[in-house]
Amino acid sequence: MTTIDRQWLRDRSELGVCVVLAALGGLVLVDAIQIPTDFAQRGPVGPKAVPILVGSLLLVVAALLARDVLRGGKGEAEAGEDVDLSAPGDWRTVLLLSAAFLANAALIGVVGFPISGAVLFWGAAYALGSRAFVRDPLIAAGLSVGTYLAFNNLLGVPLPGGPLMGVL
Repeated sequence: MTTIDRQWLRDRSELGVCVVLAALGGLVLVDAIQIPTDFAQRGPVGPKAVPILVGSLLLVVAALLARDVLRGGKGEAEAGEDVDLSAPGDWRTVLLLSAAFLANAALIGVVGFPISGAVLFWGAAYALGSRAFVRDPLIAAGLSVGTYLAFNNLLGVPLPGGPLMGVL
């Protein structure tokens, strides 16, 4: 690859986003076409309608962005009003948030949503800098139980209750 080719690609790096959008749109369309319609069709609009619309719109956005980039359009550089753009990323926070999310995913089937959700909410608060060790777990437990009750009882979306199943 010559330096001219590399420079051309570097100047049009947004084409990578176009490729990802087009691949995602194609994947959504392929999956949408394979959805069986006989079990969930309750009217003129079946379960394929929204995924096909989303997949098609992803392809349209990818094509429009590619056309703009190839015509010389560029994304505007981040101005960073109150952000120091030269500072490195805060990987500790990202890793702590990831750990809280993965702990939630690992625990939800074992201990149920109210407990695993409390771990997630408290872990997110800790990762983002809160150090109120009495208040944060109490708020996390309240949020988790409230979310569980809202989804399970009000919306009819069953979440695993774990040992609290039947209590709430």
